[in-house]
Amino acid sequence: MDFTVVIPARHASTRLPAKMLADLGGKPLVIHTADRAKASGAAEVLIATDSAEIADAAQRHGHAVAMTRADHASGTDRIAEVAAQRGYADDHIVVNVQGDEPLIPPGVIAAVAHDLAARKDTTASTACCPIEDEQEFTSPAIVKVALDRDGYALYFSRAPIPWPRDAFAAGAAALPAGLPAWRHIGIYGFRAGFLRRYARLEPSPLERFESLEQLRVLWHGHRIHVVVTDDAPPPGVDTAADLERVRAALAVRRP
Repeated sequence: MDFTVVIPARHASTRLPAKMLADLGGKPLVIHTADRAKASGAAEVLIATDSAEIADAAQRHGHAVAMTRADHASGTDRIAEVAAQRGYADDHIVVNVQGDEPLIPPGVIAAVAHDLAARKDTTASTACCPIEDEQEFTSPAIVKVALDRDGYALYFSRAPIPWPRDAFAAGAAALPAGLPAWRHIGIYGFRAGFLRRYARLEPSPLERFESLEQLRVLWHGHRIHVVVTDDAPPPGVDTAADLERVRAALAVRRP
């Protein structure tokens, strides 16, 4: 099965300016992400950006670039422009890998693409992993997802969901055993035909208040299937502390 990975990468960032070009062991952050995407078995990997600096860095490291407009409200909107530029067939699968996920396992990227290919009646696919730490569960920087019995997303939130009312009311200091708490991993599989429609969908108030673009998909009645994996990366890079954490992780991995 052929699929394309598109990595949206804008230069501006509110919490960590120019993070896509931050040096990690001699390579920009976004290049680490693209290298992992190439290892997923994707037929094509594109870095989608409006920045000449990011485009130059990508080309110097051997990655293809798609230049896009600067006014996109979300990464998915940027991906939709790329799908239109490239003229992909409606059933062609495009995987949106966030540029700030330099430790994402290539196998997770492939799993998301294959999951969507196997589900003809599903609009999108994504991934999650278990949450076992109470601080991670309550952090608004960590996006949570609630699933139905068939693994479809019911809701995504920065709030802790589902809330273990009785355990926390009793003063529990840790998450109760069996709590179905899942951390969302920043990756989405779409068919190109839906991406063309997504760009015309009205943004939802949920999306605006949570700052989560995937809520637009659910708001308009579409289904997102979620791959559950234990092979998950740490959360992506949003802050200077995150950047130092990834630097340390990459240093340990180098021989």
